Amino acid sequence: MTSTKAVSVTGKKIPYGKIATLVITAILAFLFVYPICFAVISAFKSNGDILKNPLALPTELYLQNFKDLFAKTDFFTAIWHTVFLTVVSEVLIVLIVPLAAYAIERYPSKTTKFIYIYFTAGMMIPFHLYMFPLFREMKLFNLYGNLAGPIVCYISGSVAFGTLLYSSFLKGVPIDIEEAAKIDSCTEFQVFWKVVFPLLGPCTASLVVLNGLGIWNDFLMPFLVLPSDQAKTITVAVYSFVGQYTARWDIVFAGTLISLVPALIIYISLQKYFVKGIMPGAAKG
Repeated sequence: MTSTKAVSVTGKKIPYGKIATLVITAILAFLFVYPICFAVISAFKSNGDILKNPLALPTELYLQNFKDLFAKTDFFTAIWHTVFLTVVSEVLIVLIVPLAAYAIERYPSKTTKFIYIYFTAGMMIPFHLYMFPLFREMKLFNLYGNLAGPIVCYISGSVAFGTLLYSSFLKGVPIDIEEAAKIDSCTEFQVFWKVVFPLLGPCTASLVVLNGLGIWNDFLMPFLVLPSDQAKTITVAVYSFVGQYTARWDIVFAGTLISLVPALIIYISLQKYFVKGIMPGAAKG
């Protein structure tokens, strides 16, 4: 006979291992959620209240920090740069990466296999290892110091994981429907965009969420690539407030809240599609 250590709760025995898992999960959830809650609470407090008691709830709905954020800084330009980088990069990624994965998956050969290995091998190289050579190359192609530089880097950086994700998902798409479309006089591009691509919706949603959140919250690339004398992105602008407004933490948290809201809305809206896109691709890969 074997015995399992368990705790009796309302007549039901719960294994110690499950209890430990729940406790660890609760601790990790608290560690992830607490900074967000702290930023939201502090965004509606005056600077004096933040310095006096950072953990206390706001006594009133203080909105002057948001007015100062837009009146005393160039935050509108930072928002525009962030939206422009995210939207343009996402559109180009969705146009380029699925086509590359489709060609690799539907036309297998030594060349496409090599390209697939070459793409996926990029995930094994950390960005900081090739960061300085990359910036040197951007200067050679006149991409350094303007918004085109980060966009090109975001697209190239998404190819590795995107190709892996789409290739795995395409394994479950029947070739028969593509052949039927070709019989109906559809070209290769028409077959892909009208027949195959709509079936890749969950996979596309997953790629959009992953890359969108990464681009929206990116700090290092805009900080290093865009000119220092111009407005950059939201995250870089918030970072600059720490030095420029050392005592105005209310402005810092107001900018942080504005940065968090769109990302949370996008993630919550596309969460179910994100899970659908990741799980089938992982199972088929």
